Amino acid sequence: MTHKTWTLLAILTLAFSSACGGEAALGEACEEEGAEGECEDGAVCAKNTSEQVVCLTQCTEQTDCKADEECNGVSGSSLKACRTKTK
Repeated sequence: MTHKTWTLLAILTLAFSSACGGEAALGEACEEEGAEGECEDGAVCAKNTSEQVVCLTQCTEQTDCKADEECNGVSGSSLKACRTKTK
């Protein structure tokens, strides 16, 4: 392979990995409950009150969450997330 071919291959690989590996923001959909790498820093992929899997704020205790949220464990991990309190 020529130098141009290797360069093009490297650019395409970088572009592909950037497009597919983005981190979702809080409230955005993610795929695997308990996965940290799918969400932005400080967030974890977890089910919200509607059973959708989205990025939620990580917490270690109740004071890390808003008043209308509760800090509960996330399935498949040792992490906790702030979820909207159910009535």
